[in-house]
Amino acid sequence: MTDGVLRVEVDSAVATIRIDRPPANAVDPAMIHEFLAVLPPLADDPAVRCIVITGTGRFFVAGADIAVMRDLSAANQAQMRRWIDVQRILELAAKPVLAAMNGHALGGGAELSLACDLRLLSSTATFGFPEMALGLFPGAGGSQRLPRLVGPHLARRLMIDGERLPAERALELGLVDEVVNAADFDAEVTARARDLATRPTAAIGLLKRVVDEGYGLPIEQALDREAEAVAALTGTEDAAEGLQAFLDKRKPTFRGR
Repeated sequence: MTDGVLRVEVDSAVATIRIDRPPANAVDPAMIHEFLAVLPPLADDPAVRCIVITGTGRFFVAGADIAVMRDLSAANQAQMRRWIDVQRILELAAKPVLAAMNGHALGGGAELSLACDLRLLSSTATFGFPEMALGLFPGAGGSQRLPRLVGPHLARRLMIDGERLPAERALELGLVDEVVNAADFDAEVTARARDLATRPTAAIGLLKRVVDEGYGLPIEQALDREAEAVAALTGTEDAAEGLQAFLDKRKPTFRGR
């Protein structure tokens, strides 16, 4: 797919969505609309077993387009608010989702990454939530996902300070999972995505759902959700294949069903 600002390629069961909106891959309503058109089919396609989100040039996503955000009307803000719908699709996709942050991930770009299952950041990139300098706060998922990731105190500090963190500092604080040398970034992303695509996506999908549904519930209710997911999991071909492969002393071949 080459129309718009998203470049979508599917190879070896991995769907890569590359954001190409120079100069900074800033988010506007058209990009959001395009994501909402592209993502659901990929999330639902059993042949796609891993989704990668990445950018082009020096940026992963710089955040919201400030020229668009200057329009403070309720209608415009509602259009921009749909960025959370993009994140929710990724968060609930029944397959692993990898944020391949090839460049700076700021504001809405950092928020987008928080909805992904694995976050890789280039060694030359920065990560942060600079909205406070504009009189705003991370209001497209960041104010809720960041405290769940690093705890409320550190999350508040990061959002109030608005510092652009070097890659290694972002890793130290647990904001990203891995920092990858810039020269090796594309190769590492490809290797990790292809590995994730071999995993039991039936189990991954159920795990993502039960974590999402159970988080914040009283433990008894959360355990009930877990029991329902386990019951569903035991009926999958992936579970049968994984157990049989262990007994056969061979590598399992998972099919996501």
